[in-house]
Amino acid sequence: MKNRERVNPEFLTTLDNFPGLSLNTDALDQIREGLKTLNPPVVQTEVIIEDVTIKGPDQNDLRLRVYKPQDVKGMLPGLLWIHGGGYVLGTVEQDDALCCKYVNEANCIVVAVDYRLAPEHPYPAPIEDCYAAVCWMVNEAAQLAIDVNKIGVAGSSAGGGLTAALTLLARDRQFPKIHLQLPLYPMIDDRNNTPSANEITEGMIWNQQLNEEGWKMYLGDLYGTDHIPSYAAPARATDYSNLPTTYTFIGQLDPFRDETISYVSNLVQAGVDVEFHLYPGAYHAFEGLNPDSPIAQYATNEYINAIKRGFERITQKSQTSEQKSKS
Repeated sequence: MKNRERVNPEFLTTLDNFPGLSLNTDALDQIREGLKTLNPPVVQTEVIIEDVTIKGPDQNDLRLRVYKPQDVKGMLPGLLWIHGGGYVLGTVEQDDALCCKYVNEANCIVVAVDYRLAPEHPYPAPIEDCYAAVCWMVNEAAQLAIDVNKIGVAGSSAGGGLTAALTLLARDRQFPKIHLQLPLYPMIDDRNNTPSANEITEGMIWNQQLNEEGWKMYLGDLYGTDHIPSYAAPARATDYSNLPTTYTFIGQLDPFRDETISYVSNLVQAGVDVEFHLYPGAYHAFEGLNPDSPIAQYATNEYINAIKRGFERITQKSQTSEQKSKS
């Protein structure tokens, strides 16, 4: 396998055992069913998990999964979580354990969105579902015990792409105010021709070929045209100003490496506060696929702490602003 010798030894076993994927439409149903078996129910007592169904943007039933502490004290930060899966795979349940960690370790309330998937529901259905979810979270904040002054959005891979798109969309629609975003190794550039995309052409969990298949399904008739909105592919945005404080990371052997680096650079140049980590020897989604690896655990702990720190900084800025107004 090309680039295998560059992979950190901690991640080789998973890589060698990972089945090759093909995202043709005939295989999607089988892959989706197979992925469900990889996520057994989470057994825990610290977090309450509730399913809520709301009306989506097309009057579709949109399922949300709410995670909150058993004993909520006061108003807590709210985090919208968006699962990954190349815009064509994944379920809201797949990150149950992770969302429970967010609640327990970052002291927040999490809402995960079961957005519609392509190719059955191409752009803009998934991003509009995510927008409906964050609007619901803010509009129902009092009932959920969420502090509307501490709203975050996070997701990985395609969920990271939807995170980056959602903050652009919320900024431009002027509602709701999002204070923190974590687009983790985000899928944001449909052009699929960066140096890292051309470098990671096969294997490595996710690669240039799979990326092309995913984008074709997500964009539908828009694919290959010059009419791709930044809300579909955030790498095409021309204005990155007034976006939330950002945290992201990526593996050096991820085809999204260079589009992520460009995105980070664009945010920084637009005056957005950004923290970014690049992990050598790491492929796409390395931290989730190798949960027992010390490096993967480090990466996971880093971004969970980034959520906690991000919300704490909002409190500090608010207190500083109040003190200045009084003096």
